[in-house]
Amino acid sequence: MADGIFGHPLPLRRFFWIPPIFREWSGSTALMDWLESPSAHIFKINVPGFGKEDIKVQVEEGNILHIKGEVAKEESNPKETVWHVAERGTGKRDFSREIELPENVTLDQIKAQVENGVLTIVVPKDTTPKPSKVRNINITSKL
Repeated sequence: MADGIFGHPLPLRRFFWIPPIFREWSGSTALMDWLESPSAHIFKINVPGFGKEDIKVQVEEGNILHIKGEVAKEESNPKETVWHVAERGTGKRDFSREIELPENVTLDQIKAQVENGVLTIVVPKDTTPKPSKVRNINITSKL
């Protein structure tokens, strides 16, 4: 899916100002909110039961924010233990999200924090002015 979305190549997607894409979602319950303030993009992801040692946040391929988490299987109980309800699950839990970041961010200043089951990632915007992408072309009578 990195080569395009719905059959359209990424350059075409950027031409039509389609927002950044989510490249992967492993079907996890790691639900996400993406907020934009004047100074940063803020991602809030539900990660109940995950500690900071269980989560990895990386920037890959230049501007892909990759967030993944993995919690190992809980300790098994003695054989004389009887389970009456097992809703929390006792197997390995994991999630993976990949988000294409906009071009106007400062990748080396990204910060992440886990608190009360919510992972918050702050991606500051680049405030330096960009040179104009408009370029005038001289018109002549003959090529």
